[in-house]
Amino acid sequence: MLVLITYDVSTISSGGQKRLRKVSKICKNYGQRVQNSVFECIVDATQLATLKIKLANIIEEDHDSLRFYQLGNNYKSKVEHIGVKESVDLDSPLIF
Repeated sequence: MLVLITYDVSTISSGGQKRLRKVSKICKNYGQRVQNSVFECIVDATQLATLKIKLANIIEEDHDSLRFYQLGNNYKSKVEHIGVKESVDLDSPLIF
């Protein structure tokens, strides 16, 4: 299923900057960045549960925010892109 993950991490302190880097790094392991704090991830239910736990253990709920939008398996008809930075087809092999 495609899951859209958005986050907002307070970077006022150096601890916040460190949390931001950690959240970004974990999200990169599961999907592709499509905006500064937005990732598209194709995961199964177990991977999603693991990802949520990992991210929840990093953020400070009093200062930071995470959102998970589950678009399901038929996501291609639900996502529309306009503008630069073409998205990568996550179902196809990545060849550079």
